[in-house]
Amino acid sequence: MNSVVLAVDDLREQYTREMALVRQTCERTGEGTAAIRRRSAVVDRIIVEMWRRASTDLIQQNAAVLAIGGYGRKDLFPYSDIDILFIFSDDRAEARCREAVRAVIQGMWDVGLRASPTSRTLKEASRFDPDNIEFTLATLDRRFLAGHFPLYQQLHQSVLPGLVLSEWNPITQKLSELARVRHAKYGNTIFHLEPNLKECPGGLRDFHLAVWFALLFQLKETREWPRQRGSVFQSARGDAEAAFDFLASARSFLHFRHGRDDNVLDWQSQDEAASQSIGLETRGTADPSYWMRTYFRHARVIYRRAALLMEHLPAPVSFYRQFRRRRTPIPGTDFLLDQGRIDIQPAGEFTDTAAILRIFSLMATHGYMLSQAAEDRITDALPALAIHIPEGPYLWNALREVLLGPHAAHTLRTMHALGVLEMLIPEFHGIDALVIRDSYHRYTVDEHTFLAIDNVHGLRQPGHEFERRLAQLLPEIDRLDLFLLALLLHDTGKGRRTGEHASQSVELAASFLARLDLDAEERESVLNLIRLHLEMSNAMRRDIFDHENVRAFADKIGSPQMLKMLTIMTFADIKAVNPDALTPWKAENLWQFYISTANFLDRSVDAVRYHAAIDPTLLNRIRAMVPAAQYDELRQFLEGLPQRYLQTRLPEQIRHHFQMALDLDKDPVQVDLRPARQLYDLTVITRDRPGLFADMAGALAAWGMNIVRAGAYSNDAGVIVDSFHFTDVFRTIELNPSEKERFLRNIHDVVAQRVSVQQLLASRSHLNYTGNIKVEVATRLDFDSESSTHATLLQVIAQDLPGLLRHIALTLSRHQCNIKVALIDTEGETAIDVFYLTSNGEKLSPEAQKALAADLTLALESMRVPANA
Repeated sequence: MNSVVLAVDDLREQYTREMALVRQTCERTGEGTAAIRRRSAVVDRIIVEMWRRASTDLIQQNAAVLAIGGYGRKDLFPYSDIDILFIFSDDRAEARCREAVRAVIQGMWDVGLRASPTSRTLKEASRFDPDNIEFTLATLDRRFLAGHFPLYQQLHQSVLPGLVLSEWNPITQKLSELARVRHAKYGNTIFHLEPNLKECPGGLRDFHLAVWFALLFQLKETREWPRQRGSVFQSARGDAEAAFDFLASARSFLHFRHGRDDNVLDWQSQDEAASQSIGLETRGTADPSYWMRTYFRHARVIYRRAALLMEHLPAPVSFYRQFRRRRTPIPGTDFLLDQGRIDIQPAGEFTDTAAILRIFSLMATHGYMLSQAAEDRITDALPALAIHIPEGPYLWNALREVLLGPHAAHTLRTMHALGVLEMLIPEFHGIDALVIRDSYHRYTVDEHTFLAIDNVHGLRQPGHEFERRLAQLLPEIDRLDLFLLALLLHDTGKGRRTGEHASQSVELAASFLARLDLDAEERESVLNLIRLHLEMSNAMRRDIFDHENVRAFADKIGSPQMLKMLTIMTFADIKAVNPDALTPWKAENLWQFYISTANFLDRSVDAVRYHAAIDPTLLNRIRAMVPAAQYDELRQFLEGLPQRYLQTRLPEQIRHHFQMALDLDKDPVQVDLRPARQLYDLTVITRDRPGLFADMAGALAAWGMNIVRAGAYSNDAGVIVDSFHFTDVFRTIELNPSEKERFLRNIHDVVAQRVSVQQLLASRSHLNYTGNIKVEVATRLDFDSESSTHATLLQVIAQDLPGLLRHIALTLSRHQCNIKVALIDTEGETAIDVFYLTSNGEKLSPEAQKALAADLTLALESMRVPANA
């Protein structure tokens, strides 16, 4: 066959003229969707005309020209390639059309179109090539352009449906695999400083991925193509369509700006796009941060829908699984559990938030995902649910279950994406997709918050050495639920963009906490953590080994408990800024600074005691809570108490202890027991006597209680405030409420010396067996007479065994050591106890230390249970 040469000068002029108009209109209106549709129409006319010029009647009857891929979708961006498919009835037809096809392809390049052609016979088009899934995907987006229309109909109605249905599983699995590889390349996140609008998660590729999956699912269900391609991915809210329009405008802007197929939204392009309000409903100039905020909101919609459709793919079915019940109703709701996905019953209705909150609790606990149908139904129900938004303990208990779940971050993201989180916590709306536009903060503020919460839960399975060290602190947090609540709210103040965000976050958090009806102690714990959450990061910007820096930081936080919470919070906060923010060097500095501050707090615990004449502030705060007639007694009670005691308790707690001290004339032993989540908090107030601490520790050991923490404090009047946090190993108090009174009476009588603690221990010795020791801990004693101005510090590291604290206290008593302060702590099977000791009002002499060490070592070794016992 003779070669065919096309004259295309007129077509080139036509294309140049039409594209100039497309660009002018796009730059004037900023509407990218209209631009890509118009370019598609322009290219359609040119290719149809080229085929007419190049083909004969015989060729027209045996071949067809199709637009496929992006061109087939009419998503032809200014500098995108032109994907076309030449389809032939058979091999002979392909041979006859070869020169015409070559002429059309050459003509496209001559006009200025980047041609990306493919040729197939009908027989070839019916075969699936797993190594060329891209071609199969491109044919899902096809349009007839020119040639023999019945040939196109045969391909459309018979060949391609048969291919897709027969190879449905390999196609969908391969499509999902390609998407996961692409997502992994970009860190499985939509958050990038300079995102690729086409390839990044949440980009245009994901939009089309979602459309493909929706189309494939519909084809499998109905056995026919949808009448309109776009109908398979429409949303009632129009959020997916709006997201596409924004991305189409932004990508068109990039193409025209760079003069090529460049899809990276670099820093300068962001500034320029914002200045032109590209993709926004209002024209004029927009702030770049606001413009990027809009981008992330749209990317989040697309990424979420694509991920949900990928998760909807059926998992491989084993021989045994096929006999299991697949759809299990979730009691008390209209939801169903289907192989790790939560779906909604067709007739399900929402009348209140109870069922929805129950679902989110399950998601946080087990990591379930919602189906697209369930998400849409929840979102549609929000206006009705918002009329009666839950508050008080009901809301707190539901939110608490979510926060404590190992999949809390995943659940909170879902709640946030559906609008549920903002419905429950309107204060969170201000940081929705909020961009901190600098090269350090990679994530939006809301995503940063979710990542920080995820980082805390990740400490349960630490992956690095510094995480393993920090993980030791996690069990030491008394109220992990309150800690995570503070983390959820700690950056909400950034949404106001005025003033220092920590104080703004405190103000917003206070309004939400008031609606939860938390008590004063719980509210203050959360607010104080939010108020101080930047202090450790700020202090780490200075010399972490500088004593004054450590002292200033310690003075601000006041207690070891706050130090532990701030250390974990700082770790989670920094790590959530960007993937490289928490360098090994910074992580090491964080741990070293924690150690330095912890040592400072322990070594200076009794160096500063309260004196009203020096610091009247605390006295005035508590005076407002007591009658004027008790002012003098209050002053006497506070005088000389260690600052550690005052800084680790709320004014309400101190007032309660003061009221207990007032009753000492009625009963010389005052006992108070309160539950503290997983622990019990026992407070004993009495007058000092030798062996008091040992007797209390012995009484608790006799009842089988495991002492986790303890503190012993005294004022200038000789009144002792001893506190013990313990676990009820055998659940004696919980399972037998009547035993609580007997327990308290035993404690009272032991302290009052009415009951011998030795007798009590002997009667309950059977409770002290704890089973085999898992980790052997060597006993170590360290004395320090330098850190404290008037006491010798003794640190005891030993195996945590029943009665350990009593043995230590008895030995100290025999050596006539007065315990000024006791700091008791437990890490796993290791007891770490610190005592501030005096003898006859003075520090211990070297000789006294040596004698005490010998006796104490002997006492501790004598009670050690062999590892194989």
